[in-house]
Amino acid sequence: METILTKIIEQKRKEVAVLYETYTPAKKMRKSCSLVEALQQFTVIAEIKRASPSKGDINLHVDVAKQAQLYETNGAGAISVLTDGHFFKGSFHDLETARAHTNVPLLCKDFIIDRIQIDRAYDAGANLILLIVAALTKEKLFELYAYVKELGLEAIVEIHNEEELETALELNPDVIGVNNRNLKTFEVDLRITERLGERLNEQNVLWISESGVHTKEDIVRVKQAGAKGILVGEAFMTAPSVGDFFQSLKVTI
Repeated sequence: METILTKIIEQKRKEVAVLYETYTPAKKMRKSCSLVEALQQFTVIAEIKRASPSKGDINLHVDVAKQAQLYETNGAGAISVLTDGHFFKGSFHDLETARAHTNVPLLCKDFIIDRIQIDRAYDAGANLILLIVAALTKEKLFELYAYVKELGLEAIVEIHNEEELETALELNPDVIGVNNRNLKTFEVDLRITERLGERLNEQNVLWISESGVHTKEDIVRVKQAGAKGILVGEAFMTAPSVGDFFQSLKVTI
């Protein structure tokens, strides 16, 4: 059965083929930036997200440089940049722009299925790579995770259910991301964080909660579940004032 995720992966295969024809990795040495270090205290990962399959256009014409600077100035421990163009209307140029204007760790938020995408993210300035368990075979997941580490980057290994959790734990990953959004239906439920958090806390691993966080009450829920950070996109991208929204969160954080 075709889902949003399978459509995205099919598109990624086409994009990977184009990358191999048009892109040569540079892999220049550069300063590292660690999310693991940032997560020693509760951390907000603020996302630059122009659109999504479920919401349509969110903030299509965002000034990436200004948005990234606002995030860093207001206390974001890291910044996530959507680089998918077909479904989320982002780009690696957005990632490069964010890198040029900020000093915090940058996450390349995309559907990674091949090493060349990681090379492209590295050259654009990413410090972190998102690896989605649901989008990869176990063999490919382990291969790509090893490559991320070989390049000196960190990975957020994203899970959505118990089976994916057990697979992720085998990697002994830097950070696990619990996505409250079902990537097949794009429905959101914070109870996923609460349910999977119990198992993650037993393993003493760093983990964050992704998607569906909009209010102070949401933050209280995920913190009580044991999350060491949150990834927030839509709420920041639609906020009339990024600074005011951060202030409203700090009451809780």
